[in-house]
Amino acid sequence: MKIFIDTANLKDIQEAENLGILDGVTTNPSLMAKEGVTDVNTHYQAICNICKGKPVSAEVFSTQWEEMVEEGKALYALNPDQIVVKIPITEEGLKALVKLNELNIPTNCTLVFSVGQALLAAKAGAKFVSPFVGRLDDISQHGMELIHDIKQVFANYGFQTEILAASIRHTNHLLSCAQAGSDVVTAPLKSIKGLLNHPLTDIGLEKFIADSKKIG
Repeated sequence: MKIFIDTANLKDIQEAENLGILDGVTTNPSLMAKEGVTDVNTHYQAICNICKGKPVSAEVFSTQWEEMVEEGKALYALNPDQIVVKIPITEEGLKALVKLNELNIPTNCTLVFSVGQALLAAKAGAKFVSPFVGRLDDISQHGMELIHDIKQVFANYGFQTEILAASIRHTNHLLSCAQAGSDVVTAPLKSIKGLLNHPLTDIGLEKFIADSKKIG
């Protein structure tokens, strides 16, 4: 399973990259606003420079498909080797996905909350489809079931679209996505680093260090 970091914070992206296991980056307008970004294009270029050669999802702000396509083309031109254009699964977004696919511009279909939405995105040629696990859990639905269901449908018809599980709230979400067979998971740095933690590791290491001082 590929692990992406979901943030616009350059420090967190660099820290994740330094771990050596980062496969890509996703962002959205809310994450950009949280970091006080004013020049989005320059920020995307900075992200690409940190994680060279890895996919970086850059989201359009437009709502009409023609404008989405033009914005997507401009974002892709920032770094054709890395930028994946992020498009919401609306009727206008679906049209934009089809057109961008015709232009050989890779896309990540976002704000997916149903199998039907994922199916349409795959048929439109999206490279990634992003089901929002945590937001479904927030309204007492089972986000992880959506991952299983999308995976089954994609397997039935041989779609090459990758499932990119998003809206990860905690480390257990990340592990559940791996167990469900998600192709990619995008998560905050805290959730990624949470995979390292176990109290028995801490206890064992403390003992090893103490015993090493008795040697020689």
